[in-house]
Amino acid sequence: MKKIRTPFFIVNPKSYLYGEESLQLALVADKLAEKYGIDIFYTAPFTDLANIKSHTKYIKITAQHMDPLVPGRGMGYILPESLKAAGAEAVFLNHAEHSLTLTNLVKTIKRAKELDIITIVCADCLEEAIAIAKLGPDILLCEPTALIGTGKTSSSEYMIETTTKIKEIDKNILVMQASGITTGEDVYKVIVNGADGSGATSGILNAPDKGKKLEEMIQAIVKATNENMKY
Repeated sequence: MKKIRTPFFIVNPKSYLYGEESLQLALVADKLAEKYGIDIFYTAPFTDLANIKSHTKYIKITAQHMDPLVPGRGMGYILPESLKAAGAEAVFLNHAEHSLTLTNLVKTIKRAKELDIITIVCADCLEEAIAIAKLGPDILLCEPTALIGTGKTSSSEYMIETTTKIKEIDKNILVMQASGITTGEDVYKVIVNGADGSGATSGILNAPDKGKKLEEMIQAIVKATNENMKY
């Protein structure tokens, strides 16, 4: 697996942005990744991935989903090799808006590993996180579905418990906490509570200045990292 610098950040516009708008925010993220030396993952619709890849150097281009098929038949499905060819370095799996059966999740993680594509797998609760941790994802996103888009973050207790339990199963899994992230302070709290990374959607997209809000969140990662290094 490619080395991921921690703490990392994921900009996840989902399908709210596409085309030129998606590219413009990706360019901002690319500059911030270089400026602060932070690994920033950037998701975009499948049809935008190659264009964003060709205009950026520092962000990790991330697909929103893929299917476990191999080259050949599979009309209408997302071929992992096609994502790799488009420049994708990572993929989201099992998001609340595109959940997978356990069988498909196992197969898809296997295919991603074959192609050295970083897997970011979502879990809705502690029990699901524990089950998914046994599948060996690269990043496990602990994100209670009920909090998505609410502006309300998980409790510190939830963050610490999920992170601890996952690391007990596999210390190599990076744990991401991201529900309801809207401010730099939210990001700071996530990192000081032990998470390896965070990310946001509506917290960035609803801001009057998306680029400014994103930089506020990246600065919070730097601040939290410096705080953690003191102890």
